[in-house]
Amino acid sequence: MFSSGLNRSFADPHNAAGLGGLLRLTDAELVAEIEVFQQAFTWWREVPAITICVVEGAAVGAGFQLALATDLRIATPAARFAMREVTLGLVPDLGGTGRLLDLVGYPATLDICVTARWVDSIEAMTLGLLNRLVPALGLDRELADLMGQVLSQDAGAVAAIKALLHGGVGRHRADQLRSERAAQILRLRALGKG
Repeated sequence: MFSSGLNRSFADPHNAAGLGGLLRLTDAELVAEIEVFQQAFTWWREVPAITICVVEGAAVGAGFQLALATDLRIATPAARFAMREVTLGLVPDLGGTGRLLDLVGYPATLDICVTARWVDSIEAMTLGLLNRLVPALGLDRELADLMGQVLSQDAGAVAAIKALLHGGVGRHRADQLRSERAAQILRLRALGKG
């Protein structure tokens, strides 16, 4: 199990450690509380290193959003994903909606988020949620191969490519070309100092 999701007792308004405690906060305090969690999840996309997630079993709610926060995702056939927040009257709030939109588009994101349905590994691969789907027995080898491929490249170039791609979602083509030129100049200068 990658992540079984939120304990359903959290949604009980009498639970002081869950919803009950949150309901005592002001809107400004709630914003601050949610921002802390969002920062922890968005950090994975913002570090220059390539982050890789391996999913076996279920990745539910926050676990699904954590998987989405990484750059690359490998899973076994037993992997399955669900945004179950709607079943508790909540919305995904850890950056998962934006990342899911980037990966699969509006119709699939809406479907996944408002139905709370399960997405199996085959559908996840077809939708573009996964980069690689491998048998459980080959998982360690596949992860090691992928990490080796990434780590064998120039670290500065890898970080620059990640930044270009992360910033390029939704960016106008001319702006992306401008960003590529600027990144390439920085790489050329770095290689010249090498």
